[in-house]
Amino acid sequence: MHPEFAPVAFIAALCLLIPLPWHWRAGNVATLAMIAWLFVSDIIYAVDAIVWSNHVDIVVPVWCDISTKLIIGANFALPAACLCICIHLEQVASIRRAQTTISDKRRRQYFEAGMCFGLPLLFMALHYVVQGHRFDIIEGYGCRPTTYFSIAALFIVWIPPILLAIAAILFAGLALRHFMLRRLSFAAHLNGSNSALTTSRYLRLMFMAALQMFWSITVTSYTLWFTVMAIPIRPWTNWSDVHSNFSRIDLYPALFTPELVLRTYYALWWMVPVTSFMFVAFFAFGRDAVEEYKKCLVCVRTHVLRITPAAKGFTKSIGSLPTSQSARGKPILSPRLTSSSEGTITMTPLPYKSSMPHSPTKSMRSIDDSDYDATSELSQYESTIPYSYQIEPIVLGSLSDLSPPTPSTIVVSPQDVIDIHPQTPLSPPTPPPTHSH
Repeated sequence: MHPEFAPVAFIAALCLLIPLPWHWRAGNVATLAMIAWLFVSDIIYAVDAIVWSNHVDIVVPVWCDISTKLIIGANFALPAACLCICIHLEQVASIRRAQTTISDKRRRQYFEAGMCFGLPLLFMALHYVVQGHRFDIIEGYGCRPTTYFSIAALFIVWIPPILLAIAAILFAGLALRHFMLRRLSFAAHLNGSNSALTTSRYLRLMFMAALQMFWSITVTSYTLWFTVMAIPIRPWTNWSDVHSNFSRIDLYPALFTPELVLRTYYALWWMVPVTSFMFVAFFAFGRDAVEEYKKCLVCVRTHVLRITPAAKGFTKSIGSLPTSQSARGKPILSPRLTSSSEGTITMTPLPYKSSMPHSPTKSMRSIDDSDYDATSELSQYESTIPYSYQIEPIVLGSLSDLSPPTPSTIVVSPQDVIDIHPQTPLSPPTPPPTHSH
């Protein structure tokens, strides 16, 4: 009847697995709960669309008993998870708490687990109070929960999700207010609070929760309006009256179902996949997602294609070592020692000198050897000079700016040995007359 239902629901369920790894590592219980409840709802909708695509036969009643209760729990879990996210964002953005400790994070995780899993389980059990019969089977849509529409049903099934959504919107507004008040220093405030949130992640979570809550209020209000228009409110008299013939299963073939009811069920069916795609859209294209994609590609290259990234990077770094041609246009330091009458020695530029012609094999010579030679030669001057001296490095231009080489002095690359020679023979300087010694 609707062949697009099952593929769309399965794709929505698989897309929810994309942001799962980094939310699991971050320990975000509320977002993990949203992923779990949306994933379960998508799988239920996909299986129901396959099994009851063109009939209303009672195939697996146990599956319907479980799936209908999970659908009731998801109606409470999604607004409760958004409320937990907004409360956390408001606490992080406010200045009531300077830092978040490990114990604070653990308490928050317990609170979110109770709100996202304990509260739905509670209302799944309370739904039995207003459950008139076992469940309904609608052709093309599968099993759906049933509710004895009464005043008690309003306070158990419809009003609590709306109140949770309104509270989440209020906390989202407070979080946005905190952000606007200190938007210039908000990134530093997040870093100082020891929170794993960044500014972009904070805004994504806030707008996602607010949008989900507007969506939830719209869907719940529409469902309540349609129920009120279709079924009048009945009094909840007593337990035996409400649960009389409880094992009954109502069947709704498409041929005998009113067109308005079928259109309503069609619109409500798309609510869960659209909610899943909205959640994925806020997290599948952020910086965290891009980093996960890169890690997956590296994993595929390493374990499937057998390409070692470390070896490839090492080869690239070795192959990109500078040669004598590439080093000719780069600034260099060329020192020499000169003496002055004040008893100081100044290091000034001196052209490089080499005793052998440059060869390509010299390009891989260790620079530590040339440093050792220059240091050992400089130590000879240090041992013969009793006074302090000053070394002033002077930056030359490129090697092409130096004077043309002579047969006895040729310009070589920086990888060759740098000989440091004094410009004039050095002798111990004469102390000035006012010297204390």
